Amino acid sequence: MADWELRPASVADVEAVAELRAAVLRPDLMRLGRYDAQRVRQRLRDGFTPAHTWMIEVGGALAGCVALRPAKDTYWLEHFYLDPGLQGRGIGSAVLSRLLERCDREAAAVRLNVLQGSSARRLYERHGFTVETEDEVDVFMVRDPVPAWRWPRGN
Repeated sequence: MADWELRPASVADVEAVAELRAAVLRPDLMRLGRYDAQRVRQRLRDGFTPAHTWMIEVGGALAGCVALRPAKDTYWLEHFYLDPGLQGRGIGSAVLSRLLERCDREAAAVRLNVLQGSSARRLYERHGFTVETEDEVDVFMVRDPVPAWRWPRGN
């Protein structure tokens, strides 16, 4: 696995993340008949909150992003995009594990939605997410916190 780092996002990151989102989601949105080049970028711009977002860097270069937005008794995992050329190398799993550990320490559930048929769903299922509801486009998933007594020793 490549060395990676998380850094806080800034307002200046929005356009790079919008482009990354378009590249990552294009295959699934095309398959679902819902790809719109303008809309895929604008939805990111409209929902981008730097205070809850981290940039994923590999070798000092932008590799992805992830947001963890607090809500009542839960967090929403949003805008989790990783450069397609870096997918499958364990980076996404490592980033997700780090965020989930934080949520477990706060005894908070984590929710997300993933596009129907997306390969990302397997990643989420491996990390304990289960389906809450779904429709023709989205699958809404939840992961309850892991109790402290189940944490590995040394945590």
